[in-house]
Amino acid sequence: MRVIQFGDDRKIRALFWMIVAFCLLVTSVYAGDLAEIRRRGLLRHLGIPYANFVRNSAKGLDGLDVELMQLFAAHLGVEYQWVETSWSEVFGDLTGQNVQPANDNGVAVISENATAIRGDIIANGLTILDWRKQVVQFSNPTFPTGVWLIARADSPIKPIEPSGDIETDIQLVKSLLAGRSVLTMEGTCLDPSLYGLASTGAEIRLYTASENLNEIAPAVINGAAEATLLDVPDALVALQAWPGDIKIIGPVSSKQFMGAAVAKSSPELLAAFNRFFEDLRSSGTYDELVKKYYPTVYLYLGDFFQSGKGGQ
Repeated sequence: MRVIQFGDDRKIRALFWMIVAFCLLVTSVYAGDLAEIRRRGLLRHLGIPYANFVRNSAKGLDGLDVELMQLFAAHLGVEYQWVETSWSEVFGDLTGQNVQPANDNGVAVISENATAIRGDIIANGLTILDWRKQVVQFSNPTFPTGVWLIARADSPIKPIEPSGDIETDIQLVKSLLAGRSVLTMEGTCLDPSLYGLASTGAEIRLYTASENLNEIAPAVINGAAEATLLDVPDALVALQAWPGDIKIIGPVSSKQFMGAAVAKSSPELLAAFNRFFEDLRSSGTYDELVKKYYPTVYLYLGDFFQSGKGGQ
């Protein structure tokens, strides 16, 4: 057996730090899966204040996804913690890898620079998009959505007459956009590249004052553009908040869905959430939450809630 001499201390230190680095790597890869969450006794909910999914008001934190995650934490037998994040940081906060939205080829850009993992699950009205599925795993759909063109009430753009075919309606809406200013936000479900707006002749204006999607509708009402894109839940909130100031023109996307998202290294957490959510829907508890935060959604997308399988 070789006896390590005092002069080998540099090698010992190097070996020590290699072991530490390896342990940190393993922790960063597996942090957030079910066994780790139960060991920690805490579910970290990554959330962005958005519509009625996550609301941080004077009365405190609430919202559809906040209550959903609180119930999930209780189901797991752990404490709940909300971790506020942003659209540009949320995927890095979940996976430990900085992520940029899809490029022109529809591929998400993942940076080699690591970042700290701050949460276990994302839930804030997160639309399931192809480029996002390259980065995270989505749950079964939790909420129906789609993207509508919304205009100021005084705009000469008139709402389309629904044809009964969503693709026809989308083309009708796009035919109205030439020369019209449309406010959008890159890197979100309202990104103009997702809907081919550049080919419509619209004057695309990017909202850059903040990453807060809740500011889009009031910005249009205040004259930032003639129209904007809003997803269905946010549009319903805006119609309630500013009745008579905006109008729905029609769809620019086919039916979409929202869901919770976990890191790809958290398959057990995903399976646990899907089982929990199925039971929550079967019991009627989830429908009661939806009625609390989105009572008018049944007028537009009620078929999702009438199906026990999330409209699929």
